[in-house]
Amino acid sequence: MAYEEDRPELLAPDLMARVSQIQIRTRRLVNDVLAGSYRSSFRGSGIEFEEVRPYQPGDDVRSIDWNRTAHTGETFIKTYIEERELTLMFLVDSSRSMDFGSAEFTKRETAAQFTALLSFVAQRQQDRVGLCMFGEQPGVHLPPRKGANSVARVVREVLAAPAGSGGSDFEAVLELQARALRRHTLVFLISDFHSGIPEESETLMRVARKHELVAVRISDPFETDLPEAGRIALRDLETGARTTRRAASTRQAASRKRAT
Repeated sequence: MAYEEDRPELLAPDLMARVSQIQIRTRRLVNDVLAGSYRSSFRGSGIEFEEVRPYQPGDDVRSIDWNRTAHTGETFIKTYIEERELTLMFLVDSSRSMDFGSAEFTKRETAAQFTALLSFVAQRQQDRVGLCMFGEQPGVHLPPRKGANSVARVVREVLAAPAGSGGSDFEAVLELQARALRRHTLVFLISDFHSGIPEESETLMRVARKHELVAVRISDPFETDLPEAGRIALRDLETGARTTRRAASTRQAASRKRAT
């Protein structure tokens, strides 16, 4: 796994131009309305421990600290405060299928724009932003931090991370978050989910119980609706498998799948 300090600065002109374009495009969307929606949707979603103090009449008995109470013979309770700061962690799929795009942007670039948009709003609110890229195994890991530099680094790493040679190991990246995230975190799992959605994953359920987990699916129009072009050659970016299909039959199959 590559941590932030292990990564060299990535200053290739074409990469930085793409980062700048995404920053400019998404900054225009970061207005007061979006910031307000962000606060109402996410802020106050977690609590953190404040102190242990003696019990007072009227306190909720569910807050009693039984260990401290048993040790001292006096009743104590644990108090909590609503988190004033959020921690956002983006888990972004870097498998080969994410580099596909039939229009202006690839799925990876779309993921970068989504990540940039929420990161800039988080920056306004003085929240922390982190990133973990993953494919067949977890890759670049940026611990959650504040500041404009952290946001720019997140966007750059989403675009620059090397594509994996196979599918997406959701279990491994979720297990890493289960171990690494100490405070309540808003976790975004961003992928095209071509390797399947890990609904039955015990690790996923463990992360979801402790944190707020949001799955974001990135798709391309050609993945469900091919143009009328007769027979076309197709290649799976992750496995390398090739096939030839009639576009019309592919469209009909996709339509039947959506209908069910």
